[in-house]
Amino acid sequence: MSFLVGIDIGGTFTDCAIVDRKGRLSTTKVPSTPADFSRGMMDALDAGARSLGLSLDAFCKDIGFLSHGTTVGTNTIIQKKGARVGLITTRGHEDAIHIMRGSRGYSGRDIRKVVHFPETSKPVPIVPKRLIRGISERVDCFGEVVVELNEPEAQRAIRELVAEGVQAIAICFLWSFRNPAHELKVKALVEKLAPGVFVTCSVDIAPKWGEYERVTATALNAYLGPVMTGYLERLDRTLTGLGYVHGLQIAQCGGGTVPVARAGEAPLLTLDSGPVSGVTASMFLGAAMGEPNIITTDMGGTSFDVSIIYGGKPAYSFISNTGQYEYFLPKVDLQAIGAGGGSLVRVHAETRTMTVGPDSAGAFPGPVCYSRGGTVPTVTDAQLVLGYLDPENFAGGRMKLDREAAFSAIKEVGEKIGMTPAQCAAGICRIVELQMADVIRKVTVEKGFDPREFVLFAFGGAGPAHAGVFAQELGVRKIVIPQGKAASTWCAFGAAAADVLHIFEHTEIMPTPVPAERVNRILGKIQADAEKLMASEGIAASRQRFEFSIDVRHKGQINEVEVLLPYGRVPSSYERQLRKLFTERYEKLYGRGSALAGAQLELVVFRLRARALTPRPKLVKAKGGTKAIPREAVRKPRPIQWTRPRKTPVYDGERLAIGNRIQGPAIVETSDTTVVVHPGRTLAVDSLGNFEITFK
Repeated sequence: MSFLVGIDIGGTFTDCAIVDRKGRLSTTKVPSTPADFSRGMMDALDAGARSLGLSLDAFCKDIGFLSHGTTVGTNTIIQKKGARVGLITTRGHEDAIHIMRGSRGYSGRDIRKVVHFPETSKPVPIVPKRLIRGISERVDCFGEVVVELNEPEAQRAIRELVAEGVQAIAICFLWSFRNPAHELKVKALVEKLAPGVFVTCSVDIAPKWGEYERVTATALNAYLGPVMTGYLERLDRTLTGLGYVHGLQIAQCGGGTVPVARAGEAPLLTLDSGPVSGVTASMFLGAAMGEPNIITTDMGGTSFDVSIIYGGKPAYSFISNTGQYEYFLPKVDLQAIGAGGGSLVRVHAETRTMTVGPDSAGAFPGPVCYSRGGTVPTVTDAQLVLGYLDPENFAGGRMKLDREAAFSAIKEVGEKIGMTPAQCAAGICRIVELQMADVIRKVTVEKGFDPREFVLFAFGGAGPAHAGVFAQELGVRKIVIPQGKAASTWCAFGAAAADVLHIFEHTEIMPTPVPAERVNRILGKIQADAEKLMASEGIAASRQRFEFSIDVRHKGQINEVEVLLPYGRVPSSYERQLRKLFTERYEKLYGRGSALAGAQLELVVFRLRARALTPRPKLVKAKGGTKAIPREAVRKPRPIQWTRPRKTPVYDGERLAIGNRIQGPAIVETSDTTVVVHPGRTLAVDSLGNFEITFK
């Protein structure tokens, strides 16, 4: 096995994780380059090569699997710098994307805005009305053609949009997921009449019932297409020129990777792919530890991302929201808030209150203590004032922090609300920790899961400094900082450990009873589609794995729950077991007794997750351990502000040995993160090299 490499671009840092032939993990971290993210990726790859004593081209020639998690798509949407998009749709349905839903995309995220319309406004349109064309065609809900496609109209619409200067065209017809012929015909016309224009069809992105969410997904994919295609093509050419021959893989939001060509066709899949890679890595480690129930928490410089793994499987969601637009996308369920090390602190003197985030200082100018021009204090500045961070040894000594500048900035904030600098810094950390505890409750308690049944994985550069507080708020069994030093680059490790994943969906609403033969016919078709695609990518049948599920609902309801099937084809008497699985999942979400016993059900979406197994990193448990802490692991103690200032032991986490146990209060430092062990907690190094924090 050659090197396995994962690279994850975050808002502040770009991380590289490398697994060598013996299963050893090494990591590097470089600043992100928002002006051109590909430069940051190549910087990270070059830093990884140098850490191994290799030139970049020699390293690239010896990479067996390279996966890349990118935020290019996410940043394109945030900054509103996507392509100029034209939309072709069924005549009479041109305004679906502008009408939106009644909540205007706020849903349950902010109930005040849902119920009080004067406080809300619609977002800037992805596609302005002048760039939407309706053409004559109609397919009914059974997939029958009611009105044939008017090809001259379609050709005229394409020419008009090209004359308007569109860079991408989205095609979304009514009920096309039941019969895609008209969409595919118009796509062929675009490729013939405007070969330089990016084109995407709804049947390739969101083949599901729900006109608004489907057209939004298609338009967003077109909005990202030209930007992502250019970025990925440049990156792929650069890597090929350096000698990498196995094909770049791109991390996707479903929990795996896709080939670079598929990511170029469907860039929507890359949204949130970086944080999802952290969930993938946690699944891999959780299986090695024998921990099936995990809360994953990723705190970087910009955001805090949370997900859960239950029974060894991640939680999934199927409707996403970006910039108020809701769209269909099967993905690992993530909740994110703007709470990172770079989150900015604001003070409201008239109410004597502080807020932390959601806006961030990012990598540039960064926190005040970075001395890059930042003037507004951040969570990182508060950590420095409390003593959690060593100003002389930040990021493994690669950066020096200006404690005096951070102290002055926080003192100025504190004076406005009558707090000392220490009180203000402690308050900043407390605010952000309670915000994090609150969002974790949303993915656990509010979805029927008891946090006390879970362990909590804390990773990202800033996560291990705060996990001790928000984990205790939730009552979890223990905290795991995965693989010690690698915690800050955990998402990059997840990209390196991910399988290739393609998700196929077939939507057909079927009231029960449904004959097993009819269900198996659909499952067989989507499996055949998956096998054909994977064969075209050179994936051998021996590497292919298939997992089926069905979205089920009570007849008369509009929302479904996903039921994972324990078999590849359903037996003739499958309905009793399907109803039992549906009831268990439904009542976990909505409460005991909420399912209607004996009610008629509807099967709505048939789904296949087709995986191609890739080389896996090796995690080998140590056979022995020692309680004796190595002398070289002990660093000079320093004063830390707990409830009062207290001289606190400090340890080099990279020199601690398997079996070591440290009683809090203590600080454990690695080159890329700082672990805060609060009073009353114990940190132990387990047989896999993880740091585990338990509560007395």
